[in-house]
Amino acid sequence: MPKPLVRSALFVPGSRPERFAKALASGADAVIVDFEDAVEEPLKRQARDNLGEFLHAHPGAQVWVRINAPEHAEHFEDVAFCKAHANVAGVLLPKVESAAQVAVVAATGKPIWPIIESARGLLAVADIAHAPLVERLSFGGLDLALDLNLSSYSRAAEFALDQARLALIVHSRAAGLVAPLDGVHPAIDDPEGLRCSIRHAYEMGFAGALCIHPKQVSVIHQALAPSAEDLAWAKGVVEAGAHGAGAYQIDGQMVDAPVLLRAQRLLAAQL
Repeated sequence: MPKPLVRSALFVPGSRPERFAKALASGADAVIVDFEDAVEEPLKRQARDNLGEFLHAHPGAQVWVRINAPEHAEHFEDVAFCKAHANVAGVLLPKVESAAQVAVVAATGKPIWPIIESARGLLAVADIAHAPLVERLSFGGLDLALDLNLSSYSRAAEFALDQARLALIVHSRAAGLVAPLDGVHPAIDDPEGLRCSIRHAYEMGFAGALCIHPKQVSVIHQALAPSAEDLAWAKGVVEAGAHGAGAYQIDGQMVDAPVLLRAQRLLAAQL
Protein backbone atom coordinates (compact mmCIF):
# COMPACT_ATOMS: atom_id res chain seq x y z
CA MET A 1 0.00 0.00 0.00
CA PRO A 2 1.50 3.40 -1.00
CA LYS A 3 2.49 5.68 1.86
CA PRO A 4 0.63 9.02 2.06
CA LEU A 5 2.52 11.94 0.56
CA VAL A 6 4.16 14.02 3.29
CA ARG A 7 5.76 17.27 2.19
CA SER A 8 5.04 19.24 5.33
CA ALA A 9 4.88 18.03 8.93
CA LEU A 10 3.72 20.77 11.29
CA PHE A 11 4.61 20.81 14.98
CA VAL A 12 2.09 22.07 17.53
CA PRO A 13 2.99 22.22 21.25
CA GLY A 14 1.19 19.68 23.41
CA SER A 15 0.85 22.39 26.04
CA ARG A 16 -1.32 24.50 23.69
CA PRO A 17 -4.48 22.45 23.08
CA GLU A 18 -6.29 25.47 21.65
CA ARG A 19 -3.96 25.19 18.66
CA PHE A 20 -4.60 21.52 17.83
CA ALA A 21 -7.62 22.10 15.61
CA LYS A 22 -5.94 25.05 13.90
CA ALA A 23 -2.92 22.92 13.08
CA LEU A 24 -5.14 20.19 11.62
CA ALA A 25 -6.86 22.83 9.46
CA SER A 26 -3.56 24.32 8.24
CA GLY A 27 -3.24 22.16 5.15
CA ALA A 28 -0.13 20.40 6.47
CA ASP A 29 0.26 16.84 5.26
CA ALA A 30 0.94 15.70 8.84
CA VAL A 31 0.42 17.36 12.21
CA ILE A 32 2.81 16.49 15.03
CA VAL A 33 1.75 17.18 18.60
CA ASP A 34 5.00 17.88 20.40
CA PHE A 35 5.61 16.48 23.86
CA GLU A 36 9.33 17.30 23.70
CA ASP A 37 11.16 20.58 22.99
CA ALA A 38 8.09 22.82 22.73
CA VAL A 39 6.75 21.78 26.15
CA GLU A 40 8.13 23.10 29.43
CA GLU A 41 9.22 20.43 31.91
CA PRO A 42 6.38 21.06 34.42
CA LEU A 43 3.80 20.64 31.65
CA LYS A 44 4.95 17.33 30.17
CA ARG A 45 2.20 15.24 31.76
CA GLN A 46 -0.38 17.93 31.06
CA ALA A 47 0.54 17.76 27.38
CA ARG A 48 -0.44 14.09 27.29
CA ASP A 49 -3.70 14.86 29.07
CA ASN A 50 -4.41 17.69 26.64
CA LEU A 51 -3.99 15.48 23.61
CA GLY A 52 -5.93 12.62 25.17
CA GLU A 53 -8.91 14.89 25.78
CA PHE A 54 -8.71 16.31 22.26
CA LEU A 55 -8.56 12.89 20.61
CA HIS A 56 -11.49 11.68 22.69
CA ALA A 57 -13.53 14.69 21.55
CA HIS A 58 -12.37 14.40 17.92
CA PRO A 59 -12.24 10.66 17.13
CA GLY A 60 -11.69 11.34 13.43
CA ALA A 61 -8.52 13.33 14.01
CA GLN A 62 -5.18 11.79 13.06
CA VAL A 63 -1.99 13.19 14.55
CA TRP A 64 1.63 12.19 14.99
CA VAL A 65 3.35 12.65 18.34
CA ARG A 66 6.92 13.67 19.02
CA ILE A 67 7.58 11.91 22.28
CA ASN A 68 10.29 12.77 24.77
CA ALA A 69 13.78 11.40 24.13
CA PRO A 70 14.80 7.91 25.29
CA GLU A 71 16.66 9.22 28.34
CA HIS A 72 13.82 11.49 29.51
CA ALA A 73 11.75 10.56 32.56
CA GLU A 74 8.49 10.81 30.57
CA HIS A 75 9.65 8.68 27.64
CA PHE A 76 7.95 5.42 28.59
CA GLU A 77 4.71 7.13 29.56
CA ASP A 78 4.72 8.84 26.16
CA VAL A 79 5.24 5.49 24.42
CA ALA A 80 2.35 3.97 26.38
CA PHE A 81 0.11 6.93 25.46
CA CYS A 82 0.82 6.50 21.75
CA LYS A 83 0.12 2.78 21.93
CA ALA A 84 -3.20 3.37 23.68
CA HIS A 85 -4.65 5.88 21.20
CA ALA A 86 -5.76 4.62 17.80
CA ASN A 87 -5.79 8.11 16.28
CA VAL A 88 -2.09 8.61 16.97
CA ALA A 89 -0.93 7.80 13.45
CA GLY A 90 2.75 7.46 14.29
CA VAL A 91 5.63 8.50 16.50
CA LEU A 92 8.58 10.86 16.05
CA LEU A 93 11.50 9.65 18.14
CA PRO A 94 13.92 12.49 18.93
CA LYS A 95 17.62 12.19 19.77
CA VAL A 96 17.67 8.56 18.70
CA GLU A 97 21.11 6.95 18.82
CA SER A 98 20.48 3.21 18.44
CA ALA A 99 18.18 0.64 16.92
CA ALA A 100 17.46 -0.61 20.45
CA GLN A 101 15.84 2.74 21.29
CA VAL A 102 13.65 2.39 18.21
CA ALA A 103 12.65 -1.12 19.27
CA VAL A 104 11.17 0.26 22.50
CA VAL A 105 8.93 2.61 20.50
CA ALA A 106 8.02 -0.18 18.07
CA ALA A 107 5.94 -1.64 20.93
CA THR A 108 3.32 0.96 19.93
CA GLY A 109 2.79 -0.88 16.65
CA LYS A 110 2.88 2.53 14.90
CA PRO A 111 5.13 3.87 12.13
CA ILE A 112 8.21 5.61 13.51
CA TRP A 113 10.13 8.62 12.23
CA PRO A 114 13.48 8.72 14.05
CA ILE A 115 15.07 12.17 14.20
CA ILE A 116 18.81 12.06 13.56
CA GLU A 117 20.27 14.96 15.52
CA SER A 118 23.52 13.89 17.15
CA ALA A 119 26.90 12.50 16.16
CA ARG A 120 26.01 9.14 17.74
CA GLY A 121 22.72 9.06 15.91
CA LEU A 122 24.46 9.78 12.63
CA LEU A 123 26.99 7.00 13.19
CA ALA A 124 24.15 4.56 13.95
CA VAL A 125 21.92 5.67 11.08
CA ALA A 126 22.27 2.42 9.11
CA ASP A 127 21.01 0.33 12.04
CA ILE A 128 18.30 2.87 12.87
CA ALA A 129 17.04 2.86 9.28
CA HIS A 130 16.62 -0.92 9.38
CA ALA A 131 14.95 -1.00 12.80
CA PRO A 132 11.36 -2.32 13.10
CA LEU A 133 8.50 -0.02 11.99
CA VAL A 134 10.78 2.80 10.84
CA GLU A 135 8.92 4.45 7.96
CA ARG A 136 11.20 7.40 7.26
CA LEU A 137 14.11 9.28 8.80
CA SER A 138 13.98 12.96 9.70
CA PHE A 139 16.79 15.43 10.20
CA GLY A 140 17.47 17.54 13.26
CA GLY A 141 19.99 19.94 11.79
CA LEU A 142 19.84 22.52 14.58
CA ASP A 143 20.62 20.02 17.32
CA LEU A 144 23.23 18.26 15.20
CA ALA A 145 25.01 21.56 14.54
CA LEU A 146 25.09 22.18 18.29
CA ASP A 147 26.36 18.68 19.02
CA LEU A 148 29.14 19.05 16.44
CA ASN A 149 30.02 22.58 17.58
CA LEU A 150 29.44 24.00 14.09
CA SER A 151 29.45 27.76 13.48
CA SER A 152 25.76 28.37 12.84
CA TYR A 153 24.78 29.26 9.27
CA SER A 154 28.39 29.46 8.07
CA ARG A 155 29.31 27.89 4.73
CA ALA A 156 31.43 25.34 6.57
CA ALA A 157 28.52 24.40 8.82
CA GLU A 158 26.17 24.00 5.86
CA PHE A 159 28.74 21.83 4.11
CA ALA A 160 29.01 19.59 7.18
CA LEU A 161 25.22 19.36 7.56
CA ASP A 162 24.85 18.41 3.91
CA GLN A 163 27.15 15.44 4.50
CA ALA A 164 24.75 14.34 7.22
CA ARG A 165 21.77 14.89 4.92
CA LEU A 166 23.43 12.70 2.30
CA ALA A 167 23.86 9.93 4.86
CA LEU A 168 20.12 10.04 5.59
CA ILE A 169 19.32 9.87 1.88
CA VAL A 170 21.68 6.96 1.22
CA HIS A 171 20.57 4.88 4.21
CA SER A 172 16.89 5.62 3.60
CA ARG A 173 17.24 4.32 0.08
CA ALA A 174 19.25 1.28 1.14
CA ALA A 175 16.63 0.38 3.77
CA GLY A 176 13.69 0.91 1.42
CA LEU A 177 12.29 3.79 3.45
CA VAL A 178 10.21 6.73 2.30
CA ALA A 179 12.42 9.74 1.49
CA PRO A 180 13.37 11.66 4.67
CA LEU A 181 12.15 15.00 5.95
CA ASP A 182 14.51 17.92 6.45
CA GLY A 183 14.66 19.83 9.73
CA VAL A 184 12.80 23.00 10.66
CA HIS A 185 13.59 26.45 9.30
CA PRO A 186 13.54 28.48 12.54
CA ALA A 187 12.86 31.92 11.01
CA ILE A 188 9.07 32.08 10.78
CA ASP A 189 8.95 35.35 8.82
CA ASP A 190 11.50 34.32 6.19
CA PRO A 191 9.54 32.71 3.36
CA GLU A 192 12.34 33.17 0.82
CA GLY A 193 14.90 31.58 3.11
CA LEU A 194 12.49 28.71 3.74
CA ARG A 195 11.83 28.29 0.03
CA CYS A 196 15.57 28.13 -0.70
CA SER A 197 16.22 25.62 2.07
CA ILE A 198 13.34 23.41 0.91
CA ARG A 199 14.52 23.44 -2.70
CA HIS A 200 18.05 22.61 -1.55
CA ALA A 201 16.83 19.66 0.51
CA TYR A 202 14.51 18.48 -2.27
CA GLU A 203 17.34 18.55 -4.80
CA MET A 204 19.33 16.34 -2.42
CA GLY A 205 16.48 13.82 -2.34
CA PHE A 206 14.38 14.87 0.66
CA ALA A 207 10.60 14.62 0.42
CA GLY A 208 9.81 17.76 2.43
CA ALA A 209 10.40 19.20 5.87
CA LEU A 210 9.30 19.56 9.44
CA CYS A 211 7.92 23.03 10.20
CA ILE A 212 6.93 25.11 13.21
CA HIS A 213 4.25 27.55 12.00
CA PRO A 214 1.16 27.20 9.79
CA LYS A 215 2.33 30.01 7.48
CA GLN A 216 5.30 27.83 6.50
CA VAL A 217 3.09 25.07 5.10
CA SER A 218 2.09 26.77 1.85
CA VAL A 219 5.67 27.94 1.25
CA ILE A 220 6.91 24.37 1.53
CA HIS A 221 4.23 23.04 -0.82
CA GLN A 222 4.89 25.74 -3.40
CA ALA A 223 8.65 25.15 -3.22
CA LEU A 224 8.16 21.44 -3.89
CA ALA A 225 5.69 21.85 -6.76
CA PRO A 226 7.21 21.04 -10.17
CA SER A 227 7.60 24.09 -12.41
CA ALA A 228 5.56 24.45 -15.60
CA GLU A 229 8.76 23.94 -17.60
CA ASP A 230 9.59 20.73 -15.75
CA LEU A 231 6.06 19.40 -16.27
CA ALA A 232 6.12 20.20 -19.97
CA TRP A 233 9.45 18.41 -20.33
CA ALA A 234 8.19 15.39 -18.36
CA LYS A 235 5.00 15.18 -20.39
CA GLY A 236 6.97 15.23 -23.63
CA VAL A 237 9.33 12.51 -22.41
CA VAL A 238 6.50 10.23 -21.25
CA GLU A 239 4.47 10.74 -24.43
CA ALA A 240 7.50 10.00 -26.61
CA GLY A 241 8.23 6.89 -24.54
CA ALA A 242 4.73 5.52 -25.09
CA HIS A 243 5.99 3.98 -28.35
CA GLY A 244 8.02 1.47 -26.33
CA ALA A 245 11.53 2.31 -27.57
CA GLY A 246 14.30 1.38 -25.11
CA ALA A 247 16.13 4.65 -25.77
CA TYR A 248 15.19 7.67 -27.86
CA GLN A 249 15.89 11.37 -28.25
CA ILE A 250 13.74 14.35 -27.38
CA ASP A 251 14.90 17.90 -27.93
CA GLY A 252 18.39 16.57 -28.57
CA GLN A 253 18.55 14.72 -25.24
CA MET A 254 19.00 10.97 -25.03
CA VAL A 255 16.18 9.40 -23.01
CA ASP A 256 16.58 5.98 -21.44
CA ALA A 257 14.92 4.21 -18.52
CA PRO A 258 16.29 6.43 -15.68
CA VAL A 259 15.31 9.64 -17.50
CA LEU A 260 11.84 8.26 -18.23
CA LEU A 261 11.39 7.29 -14.58
CA ARG A 262 12.35 10.81 -13.47
CA ALA A 263 9.76 12.25 -15.86
CA GLN A 264 7.08 9.89 -14.53
CA ARG A 265 7.91 10.91 -10.94
CA LEU A 266 7.62 14.60 -11.83
CA LEU A 267 4.17 14.07 -13.31
CA ALA A 268 3.09 12.00 -10.30
CA ALA A 269 4.23 14.82 -7.97
CA GLN A 270 1.58 17.18 -9.32
CA LEU A 271 -1.28 14.83 -8.37
